[in-house]
Parts: sequence; structure tokens; C-alpha cells
Amino acid sequence: MAFLEIQNAGKIFTTGTGVYEALRGVNLQIAEGEFVSLIGHSGCGKSTVLNMVAGLGLATSGRILLEGKPITGPGPDRMVAFQNHSLLPWLTVRQNIALAVNAVHDQLSESERTALVEEHIALVQLQAAADKKPQQISGGMRQRVGLARALATRPKVLLLDEPFGALDALTRGRLQEQLLKIWEAHRITVVMVTHDVEEALLLSDRIVMMSNGPAAKVADTMTVELPRPRERLVVINNPNYYRQRNELLYYLSQAKKQTATKTVPVVKAGSGLEKAALTLGFVPLSDCAPLVIAQEKGFFIKHGLTVTLSREPSWKAILAGVLEDRLDGAQMVAGMPLAEAFKRESVPLISAMTLSRNGNAITLSRRFWEEGVRTRADFKRYLTEDRSGKRHTLGIVHPTSMHNLLLRHWLAGGGIDPDRDVNLVVIPPPQMVANLQAGNIDGYCVGEPWNTRAVQEGIGFVPVTDLDLWPGHPEKVLGLKESWAARYPQTQLALVKALVEACLFCEDRANRAEVSRLIGAKAYVNSEYTAQGLSGSYDYGFGRTAQLPDFNVFFAPTNRTEQLWVLTQMARWELLPFPPHWREVLDRVYREDVFQQACTELGHKLPAASYQPLVLPDGSRLDPADPLTFMQTASAVA
Repeated sequence: MAFLEIQNAGKIFTTGTGVYEALRGVNLQIAEGEFVSLIGHSGCGKSTVLNMVAGLGLATSGRILLEGKPITGPGPDRMVAFQNHSLLPWLTVRQNIALAVNAVHDQLSESERTALVEEHIALVQLQAAADKKPQQISGGMRQRVGLARALATRPKVLLLDEPFGALDALTRGRLQEQLLKIWEAHRITVVMVTHDVEEALLLSDRIVMMSNGPAAKVADTMTVELPRPRERLVVINNPNYYRQRNELLYYLSQAKKQTATKTVPVVKAGSGLEKAALTLGFVPLSDCAPLVIAQEKGFFIKHGLTVTLSREPSWKAILAGVLEDRLDGAQMVAGMPLAEAFKRESVPLISAMTLSRNGNAITLSRRFWEEGVRTRADFKRYLTEDRSGKRHTLGIVHPTSMHNLLLRHWLAGGGIDPDRDVNLVVIPPPQMVANLQAGNIDGYCVGEPWNTRAVQEGIGFVPVTDLDLWPGHPEKVLGLKESWAARYPQTQLALVKALVEACLFCEDRANRAEVSRLIGAKAYVNSEYTAQGLSGSYDYGFGRTAQLPDFNVFFAPTNRTEQLWVLTQMARWELLPFPPHWREVLDRVYREDVFQQACTELGHKLPAASYQPLVLPDGSRLDPADPLTFMQTASAVA
């Protein structure tokens, strides 16, 4: 259990005009000694979360735990430093701090309390002003008194609500650096609300991005990729600083746009389409290329659609966006629509077409290379001989992704049980490298450019790509709500047509340089490493390179058995049950009719998809006539 844990917390306020739901389903785990910042636009519930942790306003639903015990009200184990220092004007600096120390530490002797007060006056460097009253010192000094008062009570959690927001830039910078030194010396758990992206990056271990209100929740978390201890002049010269700063600013910009367009009515199409203005979600990966190309090369407009592409922080956010109708559709991991069919009585999601194939790799930490690991057999040997007692952790992007299924397939094929011999944890793709660098994980399976970045920055290597495991596997699909597709059939056909043309453009090797340039832009993947997988030249790390022209594939015929393989593996690893009527389930989730119609109308008629035996490079064979035997045979770890 985490040191501080927010579990599915919600907050509802009753106002003069009715009920306002500020927060819904907020989940957050904070480790002891961690510095976490909350950012987001006004009204996103940042301060409400802080107040709930402080016990100043209890959660309406869910609960908040500190060291496993529910928070039921204010307490000295949680102290708040507000933007307004809230000092008593008739007391001196020393007396303001002593007031808090005497109230909390009445079990200490007078001399011990006095020593505690003097220690914290010195901590914030206010010895010369100790006998002055608040009106006799500057705003920055008053803020330091408020910070010293909070710290002097020796809380388990320090809560900061924009503590430097009212100060001038120079004073704010000095206090940020002083807080940083204090935190590094004492490693107290800190939760801070801020609007200042630079402040969050300088101070934090993680930055929590809140979604827009009402019913705000945690949209994503970012692990700060800056080494500690930190100094401002050193930090601003670190290339990760500007990349992560841009990511945060982009997130805030997108959130602001969503707020501005929330009440914009749907545009009625004039070309027979039921709906012309669409919002489509994607995750920043190289294989988001079809969506980006359809936008940048005008294929959406060609087919009567006005599309807004929404860069989402994770596959979890993608799923929620489509199910909650914030997104009309999205790039999804291949198994996501199938998994949702088993959570509800109806089929909420369908896969309208396959957007990409291949494109993944498994990356392991550099230290495994230094221990002689080159292959799966080496990795198995390392795990067997390791006497550290540590259970090594590998990252996946989503339980229903091919990354999870292929990583499990690779591990199990080498005699490594993915549920007992290692830990598998879900991490959004853009956060894989940071977590590997920080030592939070020992490797991962993800799409590009996040393997290439680890290789180029010298923190990891690639023992195997998915071409070695299953060349041609479905990777990302166009996910739509079934009800949406039924309501807008002509719009769905136009959307698929635009994406078919974009896939064909991406598939043409002559276009790959342009594709790489377009998707690498700030608005999309925002990375300099998009070219490798798309170019066909692949760097595994430490001098090993290869030509892999089919590393990314965007247009190919479908073998229906590939969808059956996904189902058998999800059942094998107990992600869902294997249904006796599996053909009906797959036919309903993975739609071929609209895709075939779109291809035909565009002059690219494909052979009808059918169930054909599937043979993988390791020799395993899935016969659609007997999937249960395949699943049972594969279930025993080799």
C-alpha cells in the first residue's frame, strides 16, 4: 500500500444554484518522501484534492488513506502552507512559529520546543528577522515564515497550495531553490498545487495532470526526468527539461481548447454525412501515422470530415474518452474492443479497421547488458541466478495490448512465467524511458519511438522486436462505439476511406521520410527518434543494427485467425474467458464489411478475410478448427 493513497475519491458541493460535482473517481498513490505536484486549469479540482488530503473538506465518495488509515479530519500529521501566509500580525516571526510548535508538540519540554523553533528559523534563514512582526518584513520573508511554521510541526505530509504564486519572479525563484534544499535534506512527503510548469519540473518527482472540471479526475502523471540534486541553472540546460516542459504546456493548451469548444454544436455535413466534425484520439507513437497523415495530407477533408486530433496521455484515457463520448473514435490497442465486450452484456466497442501492424520491441535496462544478457536464454539465466531477492519489473502499455500479449509470449517461450518470475506493470508509452532511467522498471515492451530513445540515450538495448515473435500481427485499430457506428454509418464509411488512403500513403516507402517528419512534430509525437522504425533501419543498441523494412506496416489483408490468436492469449492469461461462441464475438467486434467497402470504392479491392491456420516463428500453430487445443498447449510455460 502507498504511503498516501487517494482511492476513487469524488467531491460534490451544494451551491445556491444546485449541485456541482468538482471531482469524480480520483485515484493517486504517493510514496513516502515523494514530491508530487498537481497542475491543471482553474476549476480542475487541484485545491479541492489538497483540502481533502488536509482533512479540511472530506471526500463525498471514495476515501483517502495515510499510512493505511482513513483521513477523517485535519491533523498535525498534515500541514498546509497557503499562498497567503496567514501569519498573526501581532506576533513576531519567532512567536508565529512557536505558536504551531507549542500546539503540536506540547509533550516536549520548553527547551526542546525552543530549540525546534530556532532550528526552523535557521532553516529558512530568518535569524536576523526573528523578532520582527509580519508587517516589518517582505512578502518573500513572510512566506518563508509560513513554510517554517508548517515544517516545524514535523508533519508526515506537507501540503503546498501555490505557496509562491503571489511573489515576484526573483523572490519566487529564490524560495523555490530554498524549498528544494530543505526537501532534499529532510525528504518529507510533499503535495503541491501550482500553475507554474517550470516550478513543477524543478521541484517534483512526479507531476499529476488534472482533467477539466466539472467531474475532474487524474488525466495522467509524468515522471520528471531530471537528476537530483537539482539546481536551476543545471536543470534548464538538461534537454529533458524543455521536452517535458513542452509536453506539459501542450497538455494545458489542449485542455484549454477542450474547455473553449465544450459547448460547440455538432456541424451538420452537407455531403450526405450524418456528422462532419469529429474528434479522434491518439497516443504519441510512431504508428499514430495514419491519423496524422489523414489530417496533414487532407484525406479527412477530401472525404467531407473536419477532424480534431486529440493527443491523449495513455490508453486508459483513450478508452475513457470513447466510452464517455468525449472522442468520436480513436487509435486503440488491438485487444481493447474485444476486452470491453466481456465487461458488459452488449458490445460497446468495435474495431472498424486495422491501422498498423508490427512496430514494437522489447527493451531491457543497460545493466542487463553489462551482466552479459543478450538473449531470452541469457535473461532466464540471469533471473535464475540472481540472489538479490528482487522481483524484476517490466512495463507494458495496457493489459489488452499486443505489447502485453507478445511480451508474455516471449517470456513464457523461454521458461519465464510472466505472472510469477517478473512483475508486469502498466505505464503510458511516453513515460517508459523515464521510468527505466529512474530504475522504477527493468525493461518494457512498447512501440516506437520509445525503444529507440532508450537505445540512443544509452540506457537500454533491444534483445528482440515483434518481427521475431509474430511478423504481421495487428497492432493498432480504429476503435469506435458500436452505437456511434450505427448512428453515423455514412460518417463511419467516410472516416474509414480517409484512413485507408492515409494507410496507403504511409505504406509507400517513398513517403516514409515525410511521414516521419510530420508525426515527429510537437503537436503529435514530439520526438526526434521517429525515423528509425519507419526508415527500415533498426538499431538494437551496442552496435547491433539490421534492415527491417517491414518493421512498420500500415496496409495489408486480414487473416481472421489473427484476431482469434488475440482472444486465445487473453483467455490464456485470464484477462477474459474463452467463449464457446467465439466466432460470433469476433465477427461482432472486428468489423470487416465497412473496411472492405471502403477499399472497394477506392479501387483497392482486397480478398475477403477468412480463417486460415496461423504459424508463428517459434513453430506454434493456431488452427481455427481447434483453438482450445492451441490454448491449452500454450498454457504450460515451456
